[in-house]
Amino acid sequence: MGDVVIRVLAVALVTGLPVAVPAAAADEGPEKLFTFKDPKITESSGLAVSPTHDGIYYTHNDSSAAPTFYAVDKSGRTKATFQLGGAEARDWEAMAASKDPATGRGVLWFADIGDNLDGAWPDVSVYRVMEPQTIRDATLPATRYRFRYADGARNAEGIMVHPKTGRLYVVSKEFAGSVYAAPKKLRANKTNILRKVASAPIMATDAAYAPDGSSYVIRTYFSATLYRPSGEVISRVSMPELKQAESIAYTLDGKALLTGSEGPRSPVYRVPIPQLAVGSPTPTPTPSPAAAKKKEDEDQTAPASTGGLRLKDILIWLAAAGTAVGVITFIARRTR
Repeated sequence: MGDVVIRVLAVALVTGLPVAVPAAAADEGPEKLFTFKDPKITESSGLAVSPTHDGIYYTHNDSSAAPTFYAVDKSGRTKATFQLGGAEARDWEAMAASKDPATGRGVLWFADIGDNLDGAWPDVSVYRVMEPQTIRDATLPATRYRFRYADGARNAEGIMVHPKTGRLYVVSKEFAGSVYAAPKKLRANKTNILRKVASAPIMATDAAYAPDGSSYVIRTYFSATLYRPSGEVISRVSMPELKQAESIAYTLDGKALLTGSEGPRSPVYRVPIPQLAVGSPTPTPTPSPAAAKKKEDEDQTAPASTGGLRLKDILIWLAAAGTAVGVITFIARRTR
C-alpha cells in the first residue's frame, strides 16, 4: 500500500496537480437537502438544478441504464420521468444545465462519456435536450454530438457548460486528469475534437460551472476544488462523507454546491462555498481580431495554471492515505 501512496503522490508532484484535500470550513456546514425517494434512482451519477423550474432538480442513473432522467422536487420525490428519443446510454456519467441565450429556455446536457477501459470506444457522445416546459412524463427529442479526444481516448465522468459562452467542457477521470474544451460550435454531422486546456485533480468524478461564469468546480471522491475560468485554484471545499460521491452542481445563486452519491435512496447535500471563494467574476481580456482569428482557427485554449502543491496538502494526504488509497484503488478498478 505504501508503494501505491508514493506513486499517487509522484503523479501529483510531477504534473503539478492539485491534490483535493479539506479546506477551511465555511460559516455554515453541509446540510442534507433531500434523499431520492424513487426506487428506480439507484445510481445517481449526474445532478443539475433546473434553470427555469423553481425547486426542480434533475438526475440520471449510471451505466447499464436506459436513456432516462428524472425531475425531483425539494423533498426528493420524482415529479416526472423523461426519455431521450433515439438516444443510447452506454455509460452516462454526468449532466449539466444551461440556458439558451436566444430563447431563455433551459437546456440539458447528458454525457455518455464513461470509458472504464480507457480507450475501448472510438468516440463518446453528449446529448443536448431542450428543458421540458411542463414537468410531466414525456419522451424528448435530443441532438447527439460525437466527440474524440485530440490526445487519445480516456475515461471521463464530468462535464460543464460555460453559462456565458455556451462552450462545453469534459473533465477526465484519471490519476493525471485534464479539462478538455469542445469546439465553440458543435457539429451534429461530424465528430467534434476535444482539446486539453487545463489539468484536473486526481480521479475527478464531476464538474460544474457557476451560474455567473466566475468559477467552476471539480469534484473528486473526497473533496472539491474551485477554480477561476483561467484555471487558477481559488479554494478547496470539504465535502460530506458519501458512499460513492459522483455528482456536483452549483445552486442557482452560486453561493453553495450540491453534491450527491450513487446508491438506492442516496442523499443530496448542500455545501456552502467559503466566503473567501465568493467574489465578482474575473474580467476576461479581449483579444485582438488577429489573435481571435488565430485562436478560432486553432480551436483550443492555452493550458491553464493549476496552482502549486503545498507541503500541508502532502502531509494531510499522507495522514489519510492509509484508509483512502484502498478506496481509490478499488473504485478505479470498477467496471461501471
